[in-house]
Amino acid sequence: MNIFKKVPLAILIGSTLLPAYAMAQSQMGGPGTVGPSAGDREFSLSGTGSSNKDFDNSSFGVSVDYGWYLSDRMLAGIRQSISYADVAGEDLSGDFWNGSTRGFVDYHFGRGAARPFVGATLGGIYGDGVKDTGTAGLEVGLKYYMLPSTFVQARAEYQFLFDSGDSASDNFDNGAWAYVLGMGINF
Repeated sequence: MNIFKKVPLAILIGSTLLPAYAMAQSQMGGPGTVGPSAGDREFSLSGTGSSNKDFDNSSFGVSVDYGWYLSDRMLAGIRQSISYADVAGEDLSGDFWNGSTRGFVDYHFGRGAARPFVGATLGGIYGDGVKDTGTAGLEVGLKYYMLPSTFVQARAEYQFLFDSGDSASDNFDNGAWAYVLGMGINF
């Protein structure tokens, strides 16, 4: 299929979505009236989970964030995550609980309903399935304001563990990705 046959479809989709986006903005008072202001606080609750095809190796977790807006774009706060894994295997099996407490700083872009962000975290991880140690990470995400102060969010965080400054630089290449989906409010 050549590109000229795809153009009318793209125009049709765009002409359908653009009015819907404009209507959503007008219902929220237009750009600049959604989202936080400097001094506002934020609370969010997110979840994650996975299972293999037989559901004999499963995990799930929740993450609670509480933060303060230092400006209308910069959020600093604390994040508590708890995860549970039920693992069945030859080398390792059983139930494992892990927790993580991290400070975070995120910078948000844009002023409309969709707000992408980037950030960094620093804290500790502890529990049954891990050695109690420090953790740091970089994150990227998107918040979408459905109401002036209520949003849904998706976040991906690259985390790595360390015991000292030297091990932090050594372990950066051995990190892991964590993904969450959740909701939050500004107040």
